[in-house]
Amino acid sequence: MRVMVLVKANEDSERGDYSGHEEEFAAMGKYNEELLKSGIMLAGEGLTPSSDGKRVAFGEDGAARVIDGPFAEAKELVGGFWIWQVSSMDEAVEWLKRAPFKGASVELRRVVEPADFEGKISRDLIDAEQRLRDQTGQQG
Repeated sequence: MRVMVLVKANEDSERGDYSGHEEEFAAMGKYNEELLKSGIMLAGEGLTPSSDGKRVAFGEDGAARVIDGPFAEAKELVGGFWIWQVSSMDEAVEWLKRAPFKGASVELRRVVEPADFEGKISRDLIDAEQRLRDQTGQQG
């Protein structure tokens, strides 16, 4: 199963202030190396502050409205993410417990797979979704 690991932003990341965090970056680099060597980490990135971001809100009529950042409280925002391939959510939690975080909030969410739609949408739509995943190299 794939899991998205959502690392919440904090005041420093929302300011784009990484000064004084060199030791934390070094520890995270070692942790990421462990994840890669184990085959767990499929992807991972940090995000720029929400002041660089945009939100698009869609009305009931489908009209899109663009909202410029910055957005609300830092603790409500995502500062970075990983995509992990694990055998279970418990395995993901065990890996996450080893992360070199201090004072952080991290959310784990299972990535939806085509099998999750069995019996809920037509086989044709499931097969079409799988073809798209195959074209992008995603698992499913």
